[in-house]
Amino acid sequence: MRLNSVAAALALALSAPAATAQPPVETVYSYADLADLAETAPIAADITVHDAIRLKGAQAAAVPPGMARFYITADVQTLIRGAQGLPGQVAFLADLPLVANRPPKIKKARYLILARPVANRPGQLQLPRPEALIGWTPEMDQRLRGLLAAVNAPNAPPRITGISHAFHVPGSLPGESETQIFLTTADGRPVSLNILRRPGEQPRWAVALGEIVDAAARPPEPDTLLWYHLACFLPRTVPAAAIADLAPADAEATRADYALVLAGLGPCTRNLPPQ
Repeated sequence: MRLNSVAAALALALSAPAATAQPPVETVYSYADLADLAETAPIAADITVHDAIRLKGAQAAAVPPGMARFYITADVQTLIRGAQGLPGQVAFLADLPLVANRPPKIKKARYLILARPVANRPGQLQLPRPEALIGWTPEMDQRLRGLLAAVNAPNAPPRITGISHAFHVPGSLPGESETQIFLTTADGRPVSLNILRRPGEQPRWAVALGEIVDAAARPPEPDTLLWYHLACFLPRTVPAAAIADLAPADAEATRADYALVLAGLGPCTRNLPPQ
């Protein structure tokens, strides 16, 4: 009976590419790594492995060397994110690394899972990528919950999709200028970058989330959702179309001010391999 139910579940689960879980203790998740997963996974939960059945033969086709494929059932300890809820037990496929050429012992192991549901199969989940199965620690639990709270907040910053246009205005004094760069967003909300230069002062830049530029606006703090949207999704250069109407000197100044913003944001560090 147990094997028949597993086989029925596998028929659907194996129709999609299997996800590969990496050893949680060896994976160092940057803020961007977690944000990539948190923003795209509709389900997040704290789970404990109830059972793990190793699959072989055709059911374990294309498993990388040094890995073993498992059909995992897990008890849901806490549903962190999931509009439709979850049953008390879920199931999913994962390829786990062998330990000294033996399958890992993961029964009763605790994980954080970021997943999507399988249509018409309550309790069946699919990992969007290998590292969506994360070893549970108090620190990781706190990081993920904080990030998901920011993602789900009513005032969450919009996703940045590009640059629409920009303008640059030289001041009346040498070295004085203002540049405003208007961004495009996934939901159409206005976002702009504002760069001010004053003689004898360090250039200042800020982000405006709205039509009106707040004089008290500041650059985003690192490892926040706004920082992630900017550092990880802004283009590396100002598109030519965005400054096509500017005089050559103003266009060059705009490019220099944009480079100042990118330097201030710093790199978008991702430790996970490309998907």
